[in-house]
Order: sequence, then structure tokens, then C-alpha cells
Amino acid sequence: MEVLERSWSRVSATSPPLPGWLLALSAALALLLVASPAVWQRARHAVTIAHEGSHGLAALVTGRRLSGIRLHSDTSGVTVSAGRPSGAGMVLTLAAGYTGPGLFGLGAAALLAAGYAVGLLWALLGLLALLLVQIRNWYGLWSVLVTGTLVLAATWWLPAEGQAAFAHAVTWFLLLAAPRTVLELQATRRRGRGAPDSDADQLARLTHLPGLLWVGVFLLVDAGALLLGTWWLVR
Repeated sequence: MEVLERSWSRVSATSPPLPGWLLALSAALALLLVASPAVWQRARHAVTIAHEGSHGLAALVTGRRLSGIRLHSDTSGVTVSAGRPSGAGMVLTLAAGYTGPGLFGLGAAALLAAGYAVGLLWALLGLLALLLVQIRNWYGLWSVLVTGTLVLAATWWLPAEGQAAFAHAVTWFLLLAAPRTVLELQATRRRGRGAPDSDADQLARLTHLPGLLWVGVFLLVDAGALLLGTWWLVR
């Protein structure tokens, strides 16, 4: 019981605001990960984890049966769920993929604004552990384990201010990366490569609304999350 109390005390403890220079450094690091083409190809795997995890979470929330998640080395992924092939549940499940990373980033920004940097890191570990049991291929297993190991290392070895800086960098990364993936989606659709299978085009077939409209919805949500999350982090 005492161990649990100490653990909870640590997780629920609040952190002081980051110094301005460290906040700026965490944002610059996240921007580098997103803006550098060479680094982005590796960092994008973390966004795929959030993307497919969002599909899976939406499927469970809407009453669908989650069958499994696969993550691939080309940064693509597949989430399989069983249930009605149409209707609100299917629409929400498909729409969650490209909006999920931005909304996760917004939620993380809210926790950081309240001072719960350590709590955020442990929440991320919990979400990764839940995702791990749904992974159905070896690359996906490796990808989630590596990501979880990085977060665990930050919570275990970094000092308090370092943990807060790491949590901010993760949050900035999610907020900045989400709109970029939507822009990449539209670029792929414009070139006609894999468009029939994209989330936007599946939603177009389900709702009889243009796929470009759904791309706009994704971008609007992610841009809004970026603006609001930035306000919460810097105010």
C-alpha cells in the first residue's frame, strides 16, 4: 500500500512551468522532427501509432469489436474492427485516424498546462501498453516497444525538469505532426496513389460527401488543436 501511495504521489505531482528557453527548445526539437525530411521518415512511425490507436479507441467507444492493429515499416498501418459496415460508428472510427494525433496532443497540452508532466508520461505508457495487446504483427510489436522504452527511460532516468521538457517535446510533436500527415494524405490523393483506400475516400463512400471535404475536416481539427494547444503551452 505504501508503495502504491508513493507511486501515485509521484504520478499526480505537479511540475513548475518550464523556463522559456527550455519550452522553446522542446518546440524547436519537435519542429525539427516534423520538418526535416530525413528525420520525419523515422519519426512518422510515432504518428502512425497514434493514428491507428485512435482508430482502435474510436471503434471500442462506438461499440465495434476491435480485431487487431498492424503497423508497417513504410509508416502505414491497418486497424481491423468488426461491426456494421456503415453508420455513425464506422464514420467516427474512420474519422478518428487523422484527427486522433492532434486531439491526443491537445489533451497532452491540457495536462501540461495544469502541471502534470509526469502524469502525462505515465498516461502515455498506459496507452501504449493497452495498444500493445492489440498489435498483430512483429514490426508493430517492435515499433510500440521501442516507443514505450523511450518514454519509460525518460520517466526513469531524467530529472524532473528533463521529464517535463521531454513531455513538452512529445506534445509539440503530436500537435505539429498531425496537420502534416493530413497534407501528405491530400498530396497522395492528388497523385492518385492508394486514394480509394484512404480514410477520406472511405468516408466519402460511406457519407456521399466529397473526400476533399473530409480532408478539410481533418485539417481543420488538427489546425485548431495546434493553435489551442500552443496557446495553452505558452501562456
